[in-house]
Amino acid sequence: MRLVIFDIDGTLTQTMKADEECFVRSLAEVCGFAEVNSDWSRYKHATDFGVFREIHEARTGRLPSPSETSRFRQHFVALLARASSEAAFAAVTGAPLLLSRLDGSEQYRVALATGAWRDSARLKMASAGLSYDDYPAASSDDAFDRESIIRLSMKRAAERYGGLGRTVYVGDGVWDARACRSVSIPFVGIGTGSRATRLSAEGAVCVFPDFSDTELFLSSVYEITNVA
Repeated sequence: MRLVIFDIDGTLTQTMKADEECFVRSLAEVCGFAEVNSDWSRYKHATDFGVFREIHEARTGRLPSPSETSRFRQHFVALLARASSEAAFAAVTGAPLLLSRLDGSEQYRVALATGAWRDSARLKMASAGLSYDDYPAASSDDAFDRESIIRLSMKRAAERYGGLGRTVYVGDGVWDARACRSVSIPFVGIGTGSRATRLSAEGAVCVFPDFSDTELFLSSVYEITNVA
């Protein structure tokens, strides 16, 4: 039984732009932090909690309190909800069909490992016609570093599905590739142009523009998990 772990933003849902805009706006409106660098690859931990902690500590000289984190998070999710009500978020091309194929397969199981907070991940997937709660998952609620999130997703998948064989992670960020190197699992990238080039340079076994070619993606995952 092969486990395919998916990131969410930019991998299953086309929400990177909306997510970034709402996150940066929340930093300004809740914390008064302006001129934030939104290149998340430059942060130590490219997760909602990790980025918020790092920016807050850099601007104030201390880590945020639980109440400060909660207030920021609630405002951020409210902005995402407003954005999704104005225009529903889209799934990455082919993602719904691919998940359906994997769900109906005897060879594969699906899990989620996202740097987003759980409530924002659930909202974005629901808006795009997908269900976060259908799968074992780990998020920024569980840890601020992506390596721990991936490991916990694997643990929860094993608890739900029983014995699992090879694992592959699918994501769109260089932080995904780096985390996969740390936990020693193969990484499949989703991206085009310069992003695809960068993902390959960071160690992606292969890179797809999206999931429009379901058969090619599945055959590639099969080959990767056979030799991993």
